[in-house]
Amino acid sequence: MSIRLTINGVEVVGEKGETVLQIALKNGFDLPNLCKHPDLAPYGACGLCLVEVTGVPKLLRACSAMAADGMDIRFDTDRVTKARKVALELLMSDHEGDCVGPCSLNCPAGTDCQGYVKQIALGDYKKAVEIMKERIPMPASIGRVCPHPCEKACRRGNVESAISIAQLKYFAADKDLAGDTYVPQCDASTDKKVAVVGAGPAGIAAAYYLARKGHSVTVLEAMEQGGGMLRYGIPEYRLPKTIVDRELSEVTRLGVEIRYGVRVGKDVSLAELRSQYDAVVLAIGAWRSTSMRLEGEKTTKGVLGGIDFLRQVSLYNAGKLDHVDMGKKVVVVGGGNTAMDACRTAVRLGAEKVYVVYRRTRAEMPAEDIEIREAEEEGVEFKFLTNPAEIQSVDGALTGLKLQVMELGEPDAGGRRSPVPVEGKFEYLDVDTAIIAIGQGLDIGGIEGVELNKKGNIVADEATFMTNLEGVFAVGDATNKGAGIAIAAIAEADKAAGVIDSYLRGEIRPYVKPFVSETHPTKDDPRFASRPRIDRVVMPCRAAEERKHDFREVNLGLSDEAAQAEAKRCLECGCHDYHECRLIHYANYQPIDPSRVAGSKNLHGAETELVCIERNNDKCILCGACVRACDELAKKGLLGLVGRGFGTVVKTVFDRPEIIAGCADCHLCVDACPTGALKLLKK
Repeated sequence: MSIRLTINGVEVVGEKGETVLQIALKNGFDLPNLCKHPDLAPYGACGLCLVEVTGVPKLLRACSAMAADGMDIRFDTDRVTKARKVALELLMSDHEGDCVGPCSLNCPAGTDCQGYVKQIALGDYKKAVEIMKERIPMPASIGRVCPHPCEKACRRGNVESAISIAQLKYFAADKDLAGDTYVPQCDASTDKKVAVVGAGPAGIAAAYYLARKGHSVTVLEAMEQGGGMLRYGIPEYRLPKTIVDRELSEVTRLGVEIRYGVRVGKDVSLAELRSQYDAVVLAIGAWRSTSMRLEGEKTTKGVLGGIDFLRQVSLYNAGKLDHVDMGKKVVVVGGGNTAMDACRTAVRLGAEKVYVVYRRTRAEMPAEDIEIREAEEEGVEFKFLTNPAEIQSVDGALTGLKLQVMELGEPDAGGRRSPVPVEGKFEYLDVDTAIIAIGQGLDIGGIEGVELNKKGNIVADEATFMTNLEGVFAVGDATNKGAGIAIAAIAEADKAAGVIDSYLRGEIRPYVKPFVSETHPTKDDPRFASRPRIDRVVMPCRAAEERKHDFREVNLGLSDEAAQAEAKRCLECGCHDYHECRLIHYANYQPIDPSRVAGSKNLHGAETELVCIERNNDKCILCGACVRACDELAKKGLLGLVGRGFGTVVKTVFDRPEIIAGCADCHLCVDACPTGALKLLKK
């Protein structure tokens, strides 16, 4: 017998004898629930499927409330939302587990590092690249240049050393480029047009994500070739530009059009773009070198910025410049990766003496350790605890630098000890060229009407990425805090694309950081001590005496055997069930704060008594689904709730080998589990 009722203002039809939850799910409503299973009797354990029924004073559990004709039901009221919020916070406060690995959490783009590393371990490079390209449009390029914050968080470092995640990334991506490359599918066309200004990492990423969402995207790039700082700020020996070109061509296969030699503010105005496109994304990068504000810095011949120098060399290597006027003695000021790129590039251009001046010690240098080591191997001399105090010149041409000797004082806001001058103590360097590589800033050019902050960067809303101009968004190095690493710019473009997509569809939805469960084990955790020590695979590279004379790529690449061996070192910290987990799905249904109700956790660890199934009781939410599945569906009754109150835990009752063996082909309990508490093991 059919009945009619209303759910969240929508009239639906059900059958007499069905529960409210059954009818809601059948009619396409995502009414939160965890303990509901289609083949099990209603249980009402989780408390998420609460509904408010007109005329009924208390909230009902939809999984056990029988539907009646004429019911007016809502599960989106303030009362229901508050009650569900408390239920979720209580569940998550006692849920101990990692939704995703710390590598992914530490990656600005949230790349599924664990996922693609696992596929590399299995030898499925194509699948690995599919996973990468969910977050990174140019993995072969990014893998070569990323300072890999993922590796800094890798828990394998608690055993011996972190996984070579970045190297594995470009290993698999190179395999993909060498064969039938993977191109993601795009959604159906929306007939909306977007202009992206800038073909650097942020601009290309924004174009990539928006094209995948079905929008028509045109990229306007002022330079003659794309890639932004990947092309003009990263030396050839680290990132061959043939790789950049190939990956850019893969992005255009999505339908993205890139127009080169078009400078917004000169060849076309921002106002014109706004009139011609449904949205505009500013991803213009940070192309101005930061000044040290020394007298003569801008007028003395032989003094130039780090990114200006690298751009000249890039153009020289591409045959666009006849030569780079550098001289025989070069000093590079700075301690970051740009400084390392500049000093190693100067070596390759034939400089007889190359210095790096840095105002702190090597321990405080932000550059990657391998970049520092390889620079030293190539003959670069580091002068720590010194800082330029005066530019010396004759007839407007640089002759040397006067260096203030420094010492370390108290830690600054970032935790590094601040350098302070040693009164009256100086050193002198006789040099032909000084390259100032201490940072980058925005050159807004002729782009008018966009609000800038005190640092001179574009002001973009942190949640919507929109500027002060309607329909104009901004991402990457040009916004708010300024220049950062490429993967951070890509991450921002990804988040912004989701917001822009909602804007183009009529209702802007700000970006909200997903909630995840995470743990923080210490280095002395017994799980690390029990792991066998396996040395990290070393990337083979060309000898210093050979490589310093040319711009050919330094790294020689990993073999299949080495890459798979390295990938197999992964501890697989993230939950195997993350993408299917209903608990984390509903934990993001509304904002929650489990710390508000945090207390002692009911921890029992993982057990494998089931032989083919791992049970992690720390992830268990005591919904009882596994116990009921074993009892009602499998008719075995091998699981039970042991203890009372807070200390309750699910336990097995194995006592005979034949009972243990019977689980191998069943796993109904695993199918019923709404979290990652149960995991099928290899037989």
